[in-house]
Amino acid sequence: MYKNLEELKQSLILELEKNEEFRFQIKVIANSKVDLIDFKDDFIKVKTTKRALEGKANKAIIEFLSKTFDISKSKISIFSGEKSSNKIIKIVK
Repeated sequence: MYKNLEELKQSLILELEKNEEFRFQIKVIANSKVDLIDFKDDFIKVKTTKRALEGKANKAIIEFLSKTFDISKSKISIFSGEKSSNKIIKIVK
């Protein structure tokens, strides 16, 4: 499991050098006070200020990850967990 954002970014870079895509699991905390990535537990928590209503939190998560990883939003998708707080994120080359 990743211990911090730099470790996750490094894995992303290395994986995309070898493969067409990179996947990782997150737990989304919607309606939070701030947008951030938290590595305190055994999984990655992504907090968003948007509510889990009509896909707003999902859209915000993709936008936030796009800025965090400096990757186009079109290369980031929710592979599974569209309607769940537990999601698998897919990033493609």
